Amino acid sequence: MMLARAAGPRHMVKVMGYAAVPVILGPLLGPVLAGAILQHSSWRWLFYVNVSVGVLAVALSILFLPKDEMEVIARRLDFVGFLLLSPGLVAFLYGFDHLKDLTSPYILGVAVVLIGLFLFRARKKGARALMNLSLFRGKTFAAAATTQFLANGVSLCFQVLVPLYLIEGCHVSPQKAGFLLAPLGVGMMCSYPLVGEFAHRFGIRRVSAAGALLTAFATAPFIYMGRSGLFMYPLLATLFVRGIGQGAIGIPSLSAAYSAVPKKDLPMATTTLNILQRLGGPIVTTAATIVIDWKGADGAQFFHFPLSAAFIFLTALQGLLVLSAFRLPMRIEHRQEMSLDSRKEALEALPD
Repeated sequence: MMLARAAGPRHMVKVMGYAAVPVILGPLLGPVLAGAILQHSSWRWLFYVNVSVGVLAVALSILFLPKDEMEVIARRLDFVGFLLLSPGLVAFLYGFDHLKDLTSPYILGVAVVLIGLFLFRARKKGARALMNLSLFRGKTFAAAATTQFLANGVSLCFQVLVPLYLIEGCHVSPQKAGFLLAPLGVGMMCSYPLVGEFAHRFGIRRVSAAGALLTAFATAPFIYMGRSGLFMYPLLATLFVRGIGQGAIGIPSLSAAYSAVPKKDLPMATTTLNILQRLGGPIVTTAATIVIDWKGADGAQFFHFPLSAAFIFLTALQGLLVLSAFRLPMRIEHRQEMSLDSRKEALEALPD
């Protein structure tokens, strides 16, 4: 949100591209660090490390992030909406993840009721709701939000399936699996700084759709490798290419979403996009693991077919991501926002 305010529509894609480069250190160094922890220590240290990094992030944000109170418009928290949406989403994810349990239909029923009540109430409250559903009336924001949901979903699902393939299927050590995932982060780091220039030259829609196509093509080989074994150099090349494509999807669509709403609605847009992004990962990943469990229920060996079925599912889902990216605008419209005084002056200047 701060980046969007500072950059403005004209420089949105370029600024977001450069600012995202440090973020790539997560996918680049995270698997390596996690693999080393799993290899030499308890899995609990994965969470201990996260807590320490979170504390550091809070301290750095207090010390270095600018104070922007002048940009903030006070608004009351929709506490009732919060009490409906949060448990509704938790119940949906839990019920979806435990479809084999006898209680799952009841939990999913509760989730549908809670989320349905939230949507009904949010539609009536409009901008005063926890999520302003009217934002989705804009074609650009709706297309960008859908792209963000699918992109985050297939990205996190892929980052779960590949370590599963390496560790459980190929019997690679966790530490080596972490190193083998590094080309994915390297590919993203290569494409992120160039996204702004490419979007300016070729258009947001083409760049994001091309990235989605690259990720789909780079996922398809895993359908074969999931049945046949580990091919080291094709694996590394495929991960690198997928990283390039993955880095080209998110920033153009996110920039289009932010540029499609007035500046005063940026906080609401940020909240809405964050919720959709956070839902994409667990929903798609849970669906993929259900495919694995379903195919493996007949006693078949893990390495022969179930994981390939999960990669088939993921590749098909990335086809939907390509279609969603093609709905993005070609260019960002540079909206000129006028202050109240400027609007009065403009009205007074009109002829009688």
